[in-house]
Amino acid sequence: MAASDGQLNGTELGVYIGGVLVAYSTNATININHGTRSTSNKESAGWEESAEAYRSWDVSCDALYAWLDPAGSAISNTTLSDMFTAYVYTRASFTLTWGNTESAGDGWTKYVGTAWMTSASINGPNEDTATFTVNFQGSGDLTQTIDAA
Repeated sequence: MAASDGQLNGTELGVYIGGVLVAYSTNATININHGTRSTSNKESAGWEESAEAYRSWDVSCDALYAWLDPAGSAISNTTLSDMFTAYVYTRASFTLTWGNTESAGDGWTKYVGTAWMTSASINGPNEDTATFTVNFQGSGDLTQTIDAA
């Protein structure tokens, strides 16, 4: 939740696939990029000149790796297995949301776009919690929504 000085608690931000939070997420990162293309020429006096080019975005998420919830039941949020079956195996894109979809209030911001799951890695350290990292590449527009409540 937002602090009185406007700073956000990172716990409020997550990665949602089709509106469902990635299960046991511990970190969510979004990168928004604006590339440039060279317009340097012989009249640039040795300085590189550039103009706008493609924009792109990508998202990564770290999470605890689990097959069942602590009570031994099926996990209700999106798991790595769910993502593999639905998006890698079938080569399907999906709607990805980065931000917060559950809280509403003045200034809540989220980013929504179509993405592809591009990679996943699982880490199984000795006598420690297993984790995974999953990466998504955006395709097309990334829409920013700011909740004005």
